Amino acid sequence: MHELPQNLANGLMLGLMYGLIAIGYTMVYGIVQLINFAHGEIFMIGGFGALTAYAALPHGTSLWLALPVMILGGVIASVLTATAAERFAYRPLRNAPRLAPLITAIGLSIALQQVVWAFYPGAKKAISFPQFEGDTVSLGLFHLQRNDLFLLAAAPLCMLILASFVRFTRTGRAMQATAQDPDTAKLMGINTDRIIVVAFALGAAFAAVAAVAHGLRYGQVDFMMGFLAGLKAFTAAVLGGIGNIYGAMLGGLVLGVAESLATAYIQNVPGMHQLGGGAWANVWAFVLLIVVLLVRPQGLLGERVADRA
Repeated sequence: MHELPQNLANGLMLGLMYGLIAIGYTMVYGIVQLINFAHGEIFMIGGFGALTAYAALPHGTSLWLALPVMILGGVIASVLTATAAERFAYRPLRNAPRLAPLITAIGLSIALQQVVWAFYPGAKKAISFPQFEGDTVSLGLFHLQRNDLFLLAAAPLCMLILASFVRFTRTGRAMQATAQDPDTAKLMGINTDRIIVVAFALGAAFAAVAAVAHGLRYGQVDFMMGFLAGLKAFTAAVLGGIGNIYGAMLGGLVLGVAESLATAYIQNVPGMHQLGGGAWANVWAFVLLIVVLLVRPQGLLGERVADRA
């Protein structure tokens, strides 16, 4: 049990990353009732955008100085991809049966993977991502990698910015109105097409920040990294309450902690030693999803329309 604080810390870091990605799922679903299964690839493209921005800087540039440029590069790449997907793939199907945009999202996910694999130099295998030098940082009973400090600072800051944007800005209130009743919002003069694009763009920006955190944490990016991360982020969104922006982050934290603790301790349970360890991490994440759907299908926080921005 003396390892519990460290396992909790590892789970929280993992959960913060899942939560950042999950916000993109929940914002889009809250407005257009679409599960954008290509969002994991938008996260992946953000990582390659950040890597491209870093490669364009003069050799030897400090990572501290390069980090804002990398974030900007990742955000631009993700936002452009997400808004193009909304305009050319999803908008024409907005009034189609729900199965059509869902299938389109899956197809777009595969297409984006293959585009990066085929055209990005060196993407046929994992590409190294720059990392901060230095040992771990001790915070009381647990230790964090120096590269995790970015995620620890970025995730709460992003949540604060998003909460303030949704609550206090005119566009944020228009997003809430569109989420509640898009037809009435149109009658009130709200350009719902623009609001939907904003939702896609904000979700993509969060995904890009998560992609930078992923690259720093694991030291590499690859064209397949969005597939599993996207599925887990979708799981986090459902856990918290799909359509609830606060639930998305809570679901991410719960999923990350559960995954970390399960892989660390289930192998110590008598008769279950073969079901523990890192190889089962992905399994326990989805077992948790099934349990929550059986016990509380609306998610931990439920779906509050006023928060479905």
